Amino acid sequence: MFTDIIILAGGFGERLWPASRADFPKQFMALDGGISFLQHAILRSAALNPCGKIIIATRNGLQEQIASQCSALLSRCDGRTAEKLRRDTVIFAEPEAKHTTAPILACCHILRKTAPETEHSVLVLTSDHIIEPTEAFAEDVKKAFVSAQKNHVVTFGIQPYEPSTGYGYILTGKEEENNPSVYKITEFREKPDRKTAEEYLAAGNCRWNSGMYAFKCGFFESELRKCTPEIAEAFDGLDASEIPEFSRIGDINFLPSWPALEAAYQKTPAVAVDKSLAEKTKNAWAVLASFSWDDVGSWDSFEKHCREKDRNAVLVDSKNCFVYSDIPVGICGVDDITVVIKNGKALIMKKGASSLVRDVSKGFSEKD
Repeated sequence: MFTDIIILAGGFGERLWPASRADFPKQFMALDGGISFLQHAILRSAALNPCGKIIIATRNGLQEQIASQCSALLSRCDGRTAEKLRRDTVIFAEPEAKHTTAPILACCHILRKTAPETEHSVLVLTSDHIIEPTEAFAEDVKKAFVSAQKNHVVTFGIQPYEPSTGYGYILTGKEEENNPSVYKITEFREKPDRKTAEEYLAAGNCRWNSGMYAFKCGFFESELRKCTPEIAEAFDGLDASEIPEFSRIGDINFLPSWPALEAAYQKTPAVAVDKSLAEKTKNAWAVLASFSWDDVGSWDSFEKHCREKDRNAVLVDSKNCFVYSDIPVGICGVDDITVVIKNGKALIMKKGASSLVRDVSKGFSEKD
């Protein structure tokens, strides 16, 4: 199984504004008063029993909250899992946000520096998605591992259940030999318009791109050097630099300032790993996911999973409204709206207009 896991936990809290915000992005939120999306991701990672590290890559400024959320999990775990999290969880705060390729590459360097004798095979997960059941996910991860050992970059393709315009799509071709439900990716496609999404859904060989990846570190680095060399070259200075010893934030390991890494970040462009590598390599494969998945990337999506709907609301002559509020809300004579009142701010949105929330968030950020 994979030696190490990277959890991407950056984000600026724009899509679920005002409940999420720059200093409290989506991964810290919880559905129905339970544990947060990030905590679910950490437990999901621990359940896969990696023998190496679980690195949480985040934005600078969020490390204290992440350490607090990690520590809060320890009392919920059995002794073996709690010890694993104390010993092998590492928080890496990027010097500056540079999309997803830079933190993944940085984590690969961290892993090689801390365990140079190991051939690191890595699973890259998100911190704010809903994935269930864990048992089905673990079985699909085993398939991804088998494929990754063949020098493949592997993602997880999600079976579409609607013609969504909010996800990128992957087209699949031949099935991998002796590894069922793993297919060669023939093409990555951008987020489509409605008509194109309907065509993708009807085609049968299109999947949503989950944004989770698996690979061997050495192969990832060599392929990145071929596909987007300017990013790989920006990190070359780390090879001759000694990594600082981990410090601690409470119970959790933390990578302190590393001047060579900061210099690399100053030189690297900000590019998503989809663009820098996955769409360019000739060795991209996809596990057709048997688990259910949602990136909870909008209030329309959040509502589907929230059981505490309208707990603080009274609806009069109104229907199909969703209220997520710290204070009581009355709705009269209005249909098909979402009302969110959190952190002293209010969002009133026509259902289906979630794509506009990011613009609202940015608008208020400019006023602050």
